[in-house]
Amino acid sequence: MKTIKELEDYAQENRIPIMQQEGMDFLCTFIAEHDCKNILEIGSAIGYSAIRTALANPQSKIITLERDEERYRMAIENIHDFHLEDQIEIHLCDALEYTTEEMFDLIFIDAAKAQYIKFFERYEHNLKPGGHIISDNLEFHGYVEHPETVISRNLRQLVKKIKKYIVYLEAKDSFETIFLKIGDGVAVSHKKSQK
Repeated sequence: MKTIKELEDYAQENRIPIMQQEGMDFLCTFIAEHDCKNILEIGSAIGYSAIRTALANPQSKIITLERDEERYRMAIENIHDFHLEDQIEIHLCDALEYTTEEMFDLIFIDAAKAQYIKFFERYEHNLKPGGHIISDNLEFHGYVEHPETVISRNLRQLVKKIKKYIVYLEAKDSFETIFLKIGDGVAVSHKKSQK
């Protein structure tokens, strides 16, 4: 049986992006406090955050999406090692092509940063009123606040897209968003109940 620490060490050694410890602890606490039972995760990587969220609420059911085949296979193996196959359902697919009729209490976005607006728009209708969308990496290693430190053109484009997403969230009337300086920057978007 693997441990959480082993997953974290593996991710660090192999440069696999997983949620920072502080952000992960926040997400787990949030799930437990809000009793989130139906969760959609966009971006499984090696299954680390799906495993952590499943352990945070044993009553929860998580659907997680991953498009990288190698990471997907690793996630399946890790989910199996933690005996969480009944709680976590993983799909090998592009999140922009996946369709579901399910309604979720929580949607967690931690995938291709340049696609955050598209992810949000694709799945916001699958979020129950009063539910939450949590987005990770909005500070992006400090580059969003200090774009002048970015040298690479590709990275500059990515930082611009993250900033655009932040502006998008701030302007979205059907949601109320708070931005937290936790981990690598987290946004919590609460879906207002329709009047």
